[in-house]
Amino acid sequence: MSVYGHIRRSLVLLLISTGAFAAGELEVRITPANSALRTNIEGYVGSLEGRDLQSLRRLRRIAESEANKAAQALGYYQARIRSRIEEGETPRLILDVEPGERVRLRNVNIRVEGPASELAAFRLPTATRLQPGSVLNHGRYEDAKRLIQNQASRYGFFDGRFTRQSLQVDPAAGVADIDLVYLSGPRYRLGDIAFSGDFPFDEDLLRRMVPFKADTPYDSELIAELYQALQSSGYFESVRVDAIPTQADQQRIPVAVDLQVRQPRTMGLGLGFSTDVGPRLRANWTRHWRNPQGHSYGVESELSAPRQNLGLWYDIPGDPPLTDKLRLAGGYQYEELASKDSLSRLLTVGPEWHSRRAGGWQRVLSVKWQREEYRLGDDSGLSTLLMPGVSYSLLRSDNRLDPNQGYRVQFDLSGAVDGLLSDANVLHGNVMLKGLTTLLDNHRVLGRVQFGGTETNSFSGVPPSLRFFAGGDQSVRGYDYQSLSPQNNRGDRVGGRYLFAASVEYQYSLTDKWRLATFVDQGNSFNSLEFPTLKTGVGFGVRWVSPVGPLRLDLAHALDDDGGVRLHFSMGPEL
Repeated sequence: MSVYGHIRRSLVLLLISTGAFAAGELEVRITPANSALRTNIEGYVGSLEGRDLQSLRRLRRIAESEANKAAQALGYYQARIRSRIEEGETPRLILDVEPGERVRLRNVNIRVEGPASELAAFRLPTATRLQPGSVLNHGRYEDAKRLIQNQASRYGFFDGRFTRQSLQVDPAAGVADIDLVYLSGPRYRLGDIAFSGDFPFDEDLLRRMVPFKADTPYDSELIAELYQALQSSGYFESVRVDAIPTQADQQRIPVAVDLQVRQPRTMGLGLGFSTDVGPRLRANWTRHWRNPQGHSYGVESELSAPRQNLGLWYDIPGDPPLTDKLRLAGGYQYEELASKDSLSRLLTVGPEWHSRRAGGWQRVLSVKWQREEYRLGDDSGLSTLLMPGVSYSLLRSDNRLDPNQGYRVQFDLSGAVDGLLSDANVLHGNVMLKGLTTLLDNHRVLGRVQFGGTETNSFSGVPPSLRFFAGGDQSVRGYDYQSLSPQNNRGDRVGGRYLFAASVEYQYSLTDKWRLATFVDQGNSFNSLEFPTLKTGVGFGVRWVSPVGPLRLDLAHALDDDGGVRLHFSMGPEL
């Protein structure tokens, strides 16, 4: 900026910072109306609050000049601007503006030269608003320059520079030419990684968390991924990752990682409530690391009126440690099923191999030995099964706690063979699909479909943990928890071979935190796939988005039951 420009800016600030007690106002009148131009002029001129009549008179010509700059920034180089002051209790500076025709782009040359031009990920400004024939907007020209510079910084072209950068305007002809040429220079690489700080782990474990190898072309996203991997590992109180281009040697940037280990043990307590199980207490104790290889273990428990369980686990990190691991797990669960006449005492133990697969799928391979003592009405039994199993799950969403768009897919399959540490032939599977979309900001539609089945040559010997029950907050609302089930001769609900449940829900957002909902649920558990009887529930509810996810309060009516309206309360993410 020239010396004259600095003096003029200083004068504007001085006039704004001094004043009298009357509150001056600015009024911009544009013919024909143009809200974007008016907003830009108001921004350039600034607030006139506190200006008296004399101050407005001194400011008048400067305001005209600033308004002209604001008009030119949007391509109005032929604008006619007149100012006048309207006296009164609240004096006003009025700017009358006739924009005239906008300047349009004639020649547009935007290109990148050097190695960056061969990188497919390096994006150039291609907006239609920067094409020949488009109206001139100085902001879009500056945005184009910033986009090129930001791309260069992300992908490691730290020696890049503009060899040509010009915006030439011919107001008389009403045209403008853009010439932007960026010479990228060589692409820097990520060099050796050095770990420092306070940590008890083998360096091999830390290096398995690094998402790149030495001499990988620089990408700032890789540095962000490294930081996120270390921070999410659960091992560290603080993480700092530095890759400073000025420290590069022959375009090779060293990566310095400083780590501070967290406390090795934590304990947590939580209270919850849902209409399925009533009040519940959760507790956990975790040893986040026990040796230099990063092994961890812990205890989890949950207490509620119908269900109490205790679980133990021991994790051995895999490669990469954040997504892959071997878990040795065991647990005991006592549960009252459907009514106090049916119950289950279940003991499980076995290894699980967790891994992340292509496309973001999470896979779990397991070999579970379970021993279950149960009573279903008049029937009681003791089941022992060795069940290898596989599970695949995929979550895509724009926010884990409160998404606007996304879906979840999950498949589970396990089985047992009579005589191989098992007393029955069983094949048990479950499929669940959930989806969520948001339309026009305020309209949300959620869908859910679940199907499960158990195949066996002797269903009477299948324990309750492998049977299906429907009804409740997460199944078919309007019906009590686990109330939809085949019954024995005494009317006891004993669970079914198959399960089908589906739901469609519409939500309308009143505010960022509050939503109204209406829904239709349908489903049942049954023993035959021939014309199964499905139960339907309808209702409405309210949602409040809490820091731990939406809280849901619903009133639901069972259309195929004599019951009245049931209250359902639950919490947690929609997907």
